[in-house]
Amino acid sequence: MKNNKIVIYIGLFTIGILLGWLLFGHSTNEKKEHNHDALTETNQMWTCSMHPQIMQPEPGDCPICGMDLIPAESGNDGLLADQFKLTDNAMALANIQTTVVGKGMVEDHVMKLSGKIAENEEANAVQVSYFSGRIEQLHVNFTGEEINKGQLLASIYSPELYAAQQELLTAASLKESQPALYNAVRNKLKLWKLSENQINQIEETGKVKENLPVYATVSGTVTEKLVQQGDYIKQGQPLLKIANLNSVWAQFDVYENQIDQFKKGQEVTVTTNASPNREFKGNVDFIDPILNTKTRTVTLRVVLNNQNEVFKPGMFVQAMIEGTLVNKTDILTIPSSAVLWTGERSVVYIKTNPNQPVFEMREIKLGNKIGDNYEVLEGLDHSNEIVTNGTFTVDAAAQLQGKKSMMNKTGGKVTTGHEGHLGMENTSLNATDNHERIKVSSDFQNQLKTVLNDYIKLKDVLAKDDSKNVLVESKRLLNNLSKVDMKQLTDNKAHTHWMSLEKEIKTSATSISKTSNIKEQRNHFKHLSSHLINAVQLFGVNEKVYVEFCPMADNNKGAYWLSKEEIVINPYFGDKMLTCGEVKQVIE
Repeated sequence: MKNNKIVIYIGLFTIGILLGWLLFGHSTNEKKEHNHDALTETNQMWTCSMHPQIMQPEPGDCPICGMDLIPAESGNDGLLADQFKLTDNAMALANIQTTVVGKGMVEDHVMKLSGKIAENEEANAVQVSYFSGRIEQLHVNFTGEEINKGQLLASIYSPELYAAQQELLTAASLKESQPALYNAVRNKLKLWKLSENQINQIEETGKVKENLPVYATVSGTVTEKLVQQGDYIKQGQPLLKIANLNSVWAQFDVYENQIDQFKKGQEVTVTTNASPNREFKGNVDFIDPILNTKTRTVTLRVVLNNQNEVFKPGMFVQAMIEGTLVNKTDILTIPSSAVLWTGERSVVYIKTNPNQPVFEMREIKLGNKIGDNYEVLEGLDHSNEIVTNGTFTVDAAAQLQGKKSMMNKTGGKVTTGHEGHLGMENTSLNATDNHERIKVSSDFQNQLKTVLNDYIKLKDVLAKDDSKNVLVESKRLLNNLSKVDMKQLTDNKAHTHWMSLEKEIKTSATSISKTSNIKEQRNHFKHLSSHLINAVQLFGVNEKVYVEFCPMADNNKGAYWLSKEEIVINPYFGDKMLTCGEVKQVIE
């Protein structure tokens, strides 16, 4: 019995071991194999929260500050090396707009042209002085003021008229004996545009007027003041330029291979962004008989009724002309607002994914300029979607993310350097490396430097958490920004770039000046900095400037600013993290 029980126990034990191996041994192997595969598939990178440019394949200490590295977020977002993505919030804040290349230029035999509103020169006038003297009082206060015919414009002291009035009083006493002399003196005063009533008043009162009035000879809008109070003027010298804006010209440029599509009297439908839901009818009034040899275009002019003051000179308009037979593949054009220039390079930003805000820089070759558009010779195709508004903001985002951009055609982030300099290797900006500068006059650079000086003061008060003086300095910056003279920019590329940058700088500075919340001020300062950095990079200020960066600003997204000192004074955190940051670039 005992032997039988032992045999049974041994058999049960053996069977138990066998079942355990069958149930758990195989799954254990599978688990081991699965874990092994998971480890081989994981490609975790480690970074520093203070220095996100540090990327290492295993945990450890940051080689710059010694902090423990943390797991980096996965970059496997399906983007190519030169592509980058913006958030929907950033798209909305910067009002970034895109347009499909070539879309809508010619549809169903309807051609669309871009142009500008100009003053009707036939209705323009220049108000002159009919006698010499000194302007004692000028009654026109500002450009844009509406004046009516017969309105008092100025009071002038004229020695000539003073003497002529005395002659009149003398001749009046002799008019019975010397009527010819009397009539000659009166006629001389009439040639100086004194009215019969004025002459009779002088004669009746027997008093000489020291200051004589100048009255408007036409009605209209003052477009330019040519004199100031206290100026000495000559006979026939212009005082004011006056435009009658009851009718205006819409001027469009047409390529020479399109000229035969248009004729005088042809009906044109004009639209404007100021009144997007309205259409205005006009007719082709003039086609310039002389071809512009530089642009290979002629000017087409349409006269528009402007009794309701819808159109303002300088306003962009579009024209739709039916009956044209142009093939839309003949000419590929894009708005000038889409193009960024640096040196000889012309670049645009393409939206590579129609459903997501993913962008990529593209170099292109431009041809002639037609209106507010450029002909594209190379680099783009029909159906490409490009950024047409907010281009500088997109470019700034590309720079922040280390992608190819206008100022850096190779892309890539700044690499780590020696420990003695915050662990960063400075990059100098000059005309010989990847960054190219647009040549402008020293006068323009000095005006830009004044704006930069105001910006530096703004940065300093932000670093001190002084929101009250932030308002003061931002308004000072806006004032000096308005004094930057675009007439100093003779190059078309420089002019176009500054117009875009000035708009962005003004918008950001205005936003700062309208809030006393230091957090909001710093948020707008980030955008102000990105655009002013672009301006200094493009035009220069004849002074060394440092581009500095804090990786923890803007909720760890990072933010740049400009400084005239290599020492870091962080405007984004105040006393809490006053020296947090590093020099990213030196603009020589």
